[in-house]
Amino acid sequence: MILKIRINGEGMTLAILVLIALLLLAMPMVLLAKVGLSSDDGISLARFAQVLDSRSVQRALWNSLESGVLSALVAVVFGTMVALVVGLTDIRAKGVLVFLILLPMMIPPHVTAISWIQALGPSSPVMQWLGIAPEIGTTHPLYSRGGVIMLLALQHAPMVFLVVLAALRSFPREMIEAARISGGRPLRLFTRILLPLLRPYLVAGFSLAFVSALGNFGIQALLGIPARYITLPVLIWQRLVSFGPDVLADLAVISSLLIAVAVAVVVLQVALQRRLRTAMIGPPQAALRFTLGRARLPVEAALWLFIAATLVLPIVSLVATALVRTYGLPLTLDSMTLDNFTEVLFHQSVTLRAFTNSTLTAGAAAVVLAIMATVLGYYIIQKESRAKRAIGASITVLAEVTYAVPGLVISIAFILAFIHPLPILNWSLYGTLGIIFLAYVAAFFSIALKPVSAAYAQLDPNLDDAARVSGARFPIRMRRIFLPLIAPAAASGGLLVFLTAYNEVTVSALLWSSGNETIGTTIFNYEDGGYTTLASAMASITVLGTVVLMLLINTLGRRLPAGVIPWRG
Repeated sequence: MILKIRINGEGMTLAILVLIALLLLAMPMVLLAKVGLSSDDGISLARFAQVLDSRSVQRALWNSLESGVLSALVAVVFGTMVALVVGLTDIRAKGVLVFLILLPMMIPPHVTAISWIQALGPSSPVMQWLGIAPEIGTTHPLYSRGGVIMLLALQHAPMVFLVVLAALRSFPREMIEAARISGGRPLRLFTRILLPLLRPYLVAGFSLAFVSALGNFGIQALLGIPARYITLPVLIWQRLVSFGPDVLADLAVISSLLIAVAVAVVVLQVALQRRLRTAMIGPPQAALRFTLGRARLPVEAALWLFIAATLVLPIVSLVATALVRTYGLPLTLDSMTLDNFTEVLFHQSVTLRAFTNSTLTAGAAAVVLAIMATVLGYYIIQKESRAKRAIGASITVLAEVTYAVPGLVISIAFILAFIHPLPILNWSLYGTLGIIFLAYVAAFFSIALKPVSAAYAQLDPNLDDAARVSGARFPIRMRRIFLPLIAPAAASGGLLVFLTAYNEVTVSALLWSSGNETIGTTIFNYEDGGYTTLASAMASITVLGTVVLMLLINTLGRRLPAGVIPWRG
């Protein structure tokens, strides 16, 4: 009986969470730093100086900073403009618009890159239909510095849109109403009231877009390599593929650069938000709607045209490329075929393995993280022990920092942590699905935790006190009280993890091996190897799966706290 209490007690459960956090969130990063600082004479910065002196590293660092800053600025401008229109005006079909605007954020970056390559290239079926396709042999317009920045901005603008839209929904409306009654015009309302209130959220949006662009591999590889615009994630991938001398040590140093930049941006974001924050009085209310009048139809048309240009055009081009017999042929009744889909789904063993592997690893990570988030969320909000609450908060911060670290850096860290056989067990995780699964758990823990934390925040803390007084032990309280209340949010977080991990390529790009391919790496390898029609077919299936999963998550929205499902009001 005593053994059962110890195993199921709050302290033992928290200890297990701490152990998992140390092994998966802290240890790989510590080993990464150790390898970068190690030398024959012990701890030294000599390797850092040597790697930083490399022109290729300097150029890649500059390209990463340049593309990250510029794309984040563009994303802030576009995301904020669209959020203001959707959040403050009386346009129609807002739910559908928000869903479609956020859809590109859920589509894997490498799929986005492939779809845009198909949309604007000389062999684009859509461009050929319109008679405006570039001439065969001309340089693809996206194979350039501007192409990388533009596509990164389009990929991450929905993040800024989501942040700003949430901010607009949280503002008390009395200030704007008072200004309107006083005769304030829309432009003056924006510059004197809305913009000062939005500044902390714009900083957060910029930080999200910059960190996401910093670690983006798919877009930077598929567009940057042909353009010779090499960034740090692509340089890491190229260095590891080359298997040169001391490659892991050099990669540890380059990865440390990415971590330093990402953490510096997050710290700067927190400092700026504290300085720019404006205290507001009054509860959040329904967002104020400006009546557009005659301008409503043109504004709606502009929004739908924007969606058509940024979402429909590349997806239609992607599907059209998957439907032709040979890449470069125009899509006609004679050239149309389903052979590429048949080949991908039924004949290519690598793609069948990839779908199976991604389903298993992403599904297992989603289930495990949903459970971990449900348990950890209890410690974050419980008031019985400050020490337990502090430990829970520390694990949460560690998960947030790990999420901000680029996926390729996590890959390098896990290679260093698990390249040797495990103690006692004497078997190695490297080159197996196990290491990919563990990397997913580390990389996406924060995603599972956010909706669960929001759900816990809605609960009355007296529920736990009443259960304790009644003599209910921790397992009973979790099973009979908290789990039924938190289950929808945990399921939503698990589905978001599955959606993210199922399609990703950044984390698994350096961890996959023959027989352990994932969907993301297979699509990337198809495109990189010149099998464009097969890559397009598999990417089209991935987009369809993404939409289905988003709709499935949407069905949980009615039972979840506001804000858990991003595209629901």
